[in-house]
Amino acid sequence: MGSYPKFVAEYCKVWEKSGKEQFIKYVTQSIKDDDKSPLFTKSGKLSGLSLNIYDLLLSGLKGALKKDAVLSVLKEISTLHADIPSIILDVVCILDAETCTDVQSEHRANFCYIVRELESFMSDKLLKERLEIDTLQDVGTLKNKTFYTKFIKIKTKLYYKQRKFNLFREESEGYSKLIVELNQEISEDTEWKTILEIIQSLIGCFNLDPNRVLDIILESFEARPQLDKLFIALIKNYMGDPQVISEVLGFKLGNMEVLESYKEPPPLMTVIALLLQHQVISLDDIYPWLRPDDSIMAKEADKEVKSAQEYIRKLNIVSTKGPQANAPTDFIEEKADPQEYWSNQKLVLSEALLKVTAWREFAALAARLPTAAMPARPATALCNMVHAIIEPLYRTHCRVAPKIIGRPVPPLKSKLAPRACKTFDDMKDTVIPALILLGPSLHYDPILMYKIIRILRTARSLQQDPLHHETLTVLDAAILPALTLMEGNCCMSEEVYTLLKLYPYQCRYCLYSRWKNESGERIPSLMRVRGNSLQRIKHIMKRVSKENTKPQGRLIGKLSHAAPAFLFDYMLLQIQTYDNLIGPIVESLKYLTSLSLDVLGYCLLEALSVGRGSVSGAAHPPWLQALAAFAGAAFKKHNIELTALLQFVANRLKAQQSQDLLILKEIVQKMAGIEAVEEMTPEQLDAMAGGELLKGEAGYFSQVRNTRRSSARLKEAIVGNNLDISLCILSAQQRHCCVWKEYEDDNPSSGEAPGSQLKVVGRLADQCQDALVQLGTFLASSHAPDEYAARLPPLQELLRDYHVDADVAFFLHRPVLAQKIAAKCEYLRKSSEVKSSNLEKTIEIYTTAAKDSLEPILHAITPLLPSRVWEDISPEFYVTFWSLSMYDLRVPVESYEREVGRLKSSAAAAAKDNSQGTKGKKEQERFNTLIDKLQEERRRQSEHVSRVLARLSRECRGWFPARAAKSAKNETVTRLMQLCLFPRCVFTAADALYCAEFVHTVHALKTPNFSTLLCYDRLFCDITYSVMSCTEGEAARYGTFLCKVLGTAMRWHADKSVFQRECADYPGFVTKYRVSNQFTEANDHVGYENYRHVCHKWHYKITKAMVVCLDSGDYVQIRNALIVLIRVLPHFPVLEKLAQIIERKVEKVKEEEKNQRQDLYVLATGYSGQLRNKVSNMMRESDFHQVVQLQVIEKHKAAVVPPTVLKEDPPASKHEESVMSPPHVLEVEKRESRNSDRRRDDSDREKESKRERATVKERVKEENRSKERSPRERSHREERYLESVSPPHDHRQPVSDDVERDVKRRKVETSGNGKGSKELDERSPEKEKRKTKLRGDERKERKMSRKRDRAEDSAILEQKRRREEQKAILKMGSHQNGSQEDHHYEKYHKREKSPYRDRSHEEPREKHTRRPNESKIRR
Repeated sequence: MGSYPKFVAEYCKVWEKSGKEQFIKYVTQSIKDDDKSPLFTKSGKLSGLSLNIYDLLLSGLKGALKKDAVLSVLKEISTLHADIPSIILDVVCILDAETCTDVQSEHRANFCYIVRELESFMSDKLLKERLEIDTLQDVGTLKNKTFYTKFIKIKTKLYYKQRKFNLFREESEGYSKLIVELNQEISEDTEWKTILEIIQSLIGCFNLDPNRVLDIILESFEARPQLDKLFIALIKNYMGDPQVISEVLGFKLGNMEVLESYKEPPPLMTVIALLLQHQVISLDDIYPWLRPDDSIMAKEADKEVKSAQEYIRKLNIVSTKGPQANAPTDFIEEKADPQEYWSNQKLVLSEALLKVTAWREFAALAARLPTAAMPARPATALCNMVHAIIEPLYRTHCRVAPKIIGRPVPPLKSKLAPRACKTFDDMKDTVIPALILLGPSLHYDPILMYKIIRILRTARSLQQDPLHHETLTVLDAAILPALTLMEGNCCMSEEVYTLLKLYPYQCRYCLYSRWKNESGERIPSLMRVRGNSLQRIKHIMKRVSKENTKPQGRLIGKLSHAAPAFLFDYMLLQIQTYDNLIGPIVESLKYLTSLSLDVLGYCLLEALSVGRGSVSGAAHPPWLQALAAFAGAAFKKHNIELTALLQFVANRLKAQQSQDLLILKEIVQKMAGIEAVEEMTPEQLDAMAGGELLKGEAGYFSQVRNTRRSSARLKEAIVGNNLDISLCILSAQQRHCCVWKEYEDDNPSSGEAPGSQLKVVGRLADQCQDALVQLGTFLASSHAPDEYAARLPPLQELLRDYHVDADVAFFLHRPVLAQKIAAKCEYLRKSSEVKSSNLEKTIEIYTTAAKDSLEPILHAITPLLPSRVWEDISPEFYVTFWSLSMYDLRVPVESYEREVGRLKSSAAAAAKDNSQGTKGKKEQERFNTLIDKLQEERRRQSEHVSRVLARLSRECRGWFPARAAKSAKNETVTRLMQLCLFPRCVFTAADALYCAEFVHTVHALKTPNFSTLLCYDRLFCDITYSVMSCTEGEAARYGTFLCKVLGTAMRWHADKSVFQRECADYPGFVTKYRVSNQFTEANDHVGYENYRHVCHKWHYKITKAMVVCLDSGDYVQIRNALIVLIRVLPHFPVLEKLAQIIERKVEKVKEEEKNQRQDLYVLATGYSGQLRNKVSNMMRESDFHQVVQLQVIEKHKAAVVPPTVLKEDPPASKHEESVMSPPHVLEVEKRESRNSDRRRDDSDREKESKRERATVKERVKEENRSKERSPRERSHREERYLESVSPPHDHRQPVSDDVERDVKRRKVETSGNGKGSKELDERSPEKEKRKTKLRGDERKERKMSRKRDRAEDSAILEQKRRREEQKAILKMGSHQNGSQEDHHYEKYHKREKSPYRDRSHEEPREKHTRRPNESKIRR
């Protein structure tokens, strides 16, 4: 039942209706057996009857019920059971105590009334027995006023007045006889009954006090505790009341003298232990007599904890008194005071219980003791008992060797001792609880610790581990804390790890966490060891350097054997602050045990998890970079399990956190020797096109053979936990996820400018890309082909289900496809029994194998892209492009020769070195073997490349459908750039080189319906959007691609013979495409000089794009422009004027960013220095291409348009074909070209003579005038200059009228009194020498400046007029979409959105309104 309010609610409010009946019914139900008290239920629990009676009486006192109603119910229930009146009076006594404080209150009056009425149905004797005298008088039960006086007299007589008889009536002879009988020579066969009869007769004869007799019996038992069998039976039968025995023992305990000379527990404690073991007395009976009190022990324990905390606090105080104050001083634990231990009767009794092997009683006593750790003596006694218990099991299963017998442990003698363990399950009863009770005190017995570890290890090796959870508990509670208290026991540390390594890292790391964070904070001894270790590691870390790694490493190793976690926390904290400690610390870790290295892995993971809060604001925070570098170096150098760290990275990627990919990147780089491609030199990139051996020897900074062991460990960790493909897919998905995730986290309200996180986002995306490439390369190189193919999901599944881009999917599948083709080729060769010398048949087999292997890929890819895509490029071309690599297209001959030369030099040096003896010969043999392998690899690659090129030459005719000749060639180039070139050229640097090489290969194969010239034109003419949409790494790769393509273009530009050989009769340089007549004529190709004009245009387009980016003020655009410029520096700029424009823009960036964005300033400074070094190799415009005078063309432009325009004729325009290139036009053009060459030579000679006759004064004036101009005016002039040499957007044309436009451009340049030559003079090298003399007449120069501006304005007006005339002339030409100018305006400039967004699903194909430079959809 409930309390008083509940009673009132349930009974009092409905008392008249049903409350009374319910209460009586409840009381009746409580009384089911007359023999048992109604206070308890059958199960022994309280029934609640007394509480309800209390609530009933309280209701009567407080007026909730009428007093008569209460009395009537009490009267009725008092007859139900004989104990009810007694229970009622017990409750009345309680109410009497509660109401006696205020005698005048209403409650007291009601109480007296109820008690007075109780006399009517209760015994008067019972009332007088139970109630106080004052209450009886108040109620009126005692009417005699002298009763209280008589009561006092009687009590005094009973308790204080002595009786008149002899107090020493016992005779001493009886006690002497008793002592003699108890201490005589008693054999083990003596029965207790005989002695008991003698004792009883002595008591009766001499009238002895039984309690004093019991005391003498106990004294005799103390003298001979080995006769426990006799005395236990005697005491049990002599005195049956354990309370009396406990009182006698308590009296003896209170008067027991504590001696410092004790070596064993006092005999009295042994007697008590035996009595407890044989259950003569109970622990509850004797425990109150033991001292000290539990509260005192608890205070002592708290005092010890506070003392340990104070000790640690003092260690952390930095003293300024000198180096001696900071010197490491080990904590020397004070020896425990023996007097303190022996005075603690509870601890001594614990030892005594263990001595007599009373395990259950000891466990019950230990559970009550408020101590943090078990003292040494009880711990040693418990260890001895456990030794005996596990002896049979240890000898059966865990002996070191059959012939090594060892020292056997005798079994326990007591029949009440725990039984010995014969099976592993038997350990659950006694041994496991005993080890848990021991806790850290297990370190007192290292031998027992060894035995326990071996037993648990043996149990773990069974198929069904019977002690799985128990082992983890023992490790947590006893073994690991005990290891901390051992002084540098490396053997024990290794033994512990042999057990720990059988558990997964989740269990181990959980144990390490509790070992470090929980055990070390609640046990004083562990706290002191922790403080001591921290002080010593601080002292060591101050002295760690590259020169003393050996001695300091030994100190670290010795210190880490016992308490590794505390040390590594501090070491990692120092590494995060000072990353130059990584190398020395990694070297010094070689003295660590396996357990310490495993704990280091946990501490590293914990440090990475704890540092999450400081990630924001940087892609790679310094602490993360330091920990990642340390992880890579440590995991490579030392055998530390990688699984946990790799799983941590995978979990972070699942949580859309890509920062931790830096860890994976460092680990793969250090352990597998695979560097990020962006960090490679051009020579290494060239070597990456070779075979695996060349890659290993010349492609990476570190030698692959030095990473074989660590690479195998990394593979085992990744593959063994199925993390290989998971990490690849997560990294690929995170490339796009990190952009949107980080951008959402960019909060402008935090004080940062909007978009300030773009730099961070770009670096995160690059990091995802680098990690993906590194991991994919490692998996492909470390797996067997069949194994790798079996683990990799199908290509269609990657693209469709995992939403992975084509570049990543084919990157992962490329080794699989190569292996399938090779296997199929080998199968066909064996089946056809063709010799390898038959080249034609080998090529046929290879082509068939490639077709069969790629057929499933074709079927999988075709449905994934819109059908209109396949109208411009074929699926075969798409799959071929993505399935090949640089290894398939070109043999890096220079890399092979360079590496072979290096190895030959090394072999010669090894042969000359006689100091190393046989080692030098072995090195020479190794070098010679490598040379042979490299040459063989080169031969195999050469054969493979020849087969691939032969296959491509057969397949290329179907790559671009014939429909491409009917529509604009821009569609084919657009698809090629959007789906193939742009996605892959920014994937890796090797892929960038591959894209350039593939375009050249397609051109070299004379692929039908493919225009190389148009493809290059689209690549160079508008790169602004491509540059600004790249990340930092993508910009570098894009620059590499442009550099390679520019190199090819400039190679053709530099040598006419090369152009004639590689381009003249190739379909890629055809300017007209005839559907009715498939063969081309000689005049349908671009000539060498026209090609040089086109190259000139491309350089101007690139310059203009770079100027737009550099002038934008946007961080990303400026950074990417500078990166691209650095990458293309070998081939751009090559014109003086363009180089000067770019140089001024870069100088402007340097001035603006010097104190703002330092990284841009550094980039600009670096590029500026490289550009200056190239000034001597710059070309003049007249050397770059022929400068044609405008008048030459104007004579004939009304009659004909030159045939150098890239056009496409529809089937119905046969008449136009005959009109566009009449024969007389060609003759006129050749004649005028010769005349223009002569005029150009004459004008050049004239200009040179004028420049030589120019005085120094004029040059000084011109330079002064250029200095006085404002930067704004100069930028306007440069823009006008670029506009003059390149038409504005509304007049942009393809490669059509390059000759006329170039003539106009140079006409404008030479107008305005030789302004072009003066600008060249302004930027002459003599400008630096005459800096101090540039102070001219300012007024005169301002006038001349105004005149010059007017002249320039007039030139611009003249230029506009000529453009309008040019429009009118060009309208005479035919174009399949009407006016060429209107077509180009509609196609290139009318749309306002980005030209790289594919909107083929929005607009019909026939309108040709898409921008030609469509790229892949950027992030």
